[in-house]
Amino acid sequence: MKFGIIRERKNPPDRRVVLSPEACKKVLQTYPNAEVCIEPSPIRTFADADYKNLGLTVDSNMEDCDVLLGVKEVPIASLIPHKKYFFFSHTIKKQPYNRTLLKAVLDKKIELYDHEVITNEKGQRLVAFGRYAGIVGAYNGLRAYGLKFELFNLPKAETLGDQAALISELQKIKLPAIKILLTGRGRVGNGAKEMLDAMNLRKVTVSEYLEHQFNEPVYCQIDASEYNKRKDGSRGNKADFFANPQEYKSNFFRFAKVTDLYIAGHFYGNGAPYLYSREDAKHPEFNIKVVADVSCDIDGPVATTIRPSTIADPIYGYNPQTESEIDYKDAKAIAVMAVDNLPCELPRDASVGFGDAFLKNVIPAFFNDDKNGVLERARMTQNGKLTKRYAYLQDYVDGV
Repeated sequence: MKFGIIRERKNPPDRRVVLSPEACKKVLQTYPNAEVCIEPSPIRTFADADYKNLGLTVDSNMEDCDVLLGVKEVPIASLIPHKKYFFFSHTIKKQPYNRTLLKAVLDKKIELYDHEVITNEKGQRLVAFGRYAGIVGAYNGLRAYGLKFELFNLPKAETLGDQAALISELQKIKLPAIKILLTGRGRVGNGAKEMLDAMNLRKVTVSEYLEHQFNEPVYCQIDASEYNKRKDGSRGNKADFFANPQEYKSNFFRFAKVTDLYIAGHFYGNGAPYLYSREDAKHPEFNIKVVADVSCDIDGPVATTIRPSTIADPIYGYNPQTESEIDYKDAKAIAVMAVDNLPCELPRDASVGFGDAFLKNVIPAFFNDDKNGVLERARMTQNGKLTKRYAYLQDYVDGV
């Protein structure tokens, strides 16, 4: 089995990679029948020499590889027919901008495996960059707060080497006695929590957060059961919410009244209520001044996120009264950080973490007859057709 680490070709450039040099070496040490070839890249966070120095093959010929591993969508012109590909295709939700990509995959009889649907038997994702999105998102949110109120000027995350460097910068700043709200307890939310804890910020309970004033900065981490409530007034819970989101309404505004900086690291599912609406943001008691929307659902549950921002220009202002964009430093503005590719700012750490998970959960499936069904669940296309699990995408492919 020969694996090819392909060069990322999508713009804007992405420096991440599925397998680091060390991870590639572990593949070869663990599986004698495995081969790994790395396509040269001028932008990858690990240089070609980093792979060569470990005795790995760097070669532009990917035609001889059985399985091609990438991160972002592969441009249609670069797709090699009849190969197995792994990348984030951004098609499983019928994203309009990638319909032609999925059609090309089928036309070229490519076997596509999407990282987003690599799961265990319980449907839990096995490989993801979410933790690193949370890490960078929290840093960027704190940076945005400092810039809006001209309190401090943190360097951009992309200029720093790793998470430790981000933490070092955060430990140099002094926050006023603000309240920071963090939604989500998954990979993203807990990645953000790592950064707040590294600053030694005090974590408080929901009741403390809502009812007390503090003479120091504090944060509160909540999940769906705490920012939603059942419409019928009965007691709900997280499991019930995910099973029956349409039976719930938002209970978020009580937090919005006392929050200064909001970090959105939650998962948002179809049918769930918005956390806050544009009308909520107009309310005189709406207190949030800065939003770090790591989840970044446009015109969605976090109503102030009206567009994604970029690593180059990460912050914009939202005027709640006019529902339009203004300078984020304007007194009327809620500052919004909504970069939709945050892990790209921490490419080395993100690549190592992702690769460790891929090495543990996916690579073995190629050598044990996929005994746990990891490959089968993630296989979207085969022999020019959608697999049964992804047949729901047929009308999307057909442009219906």
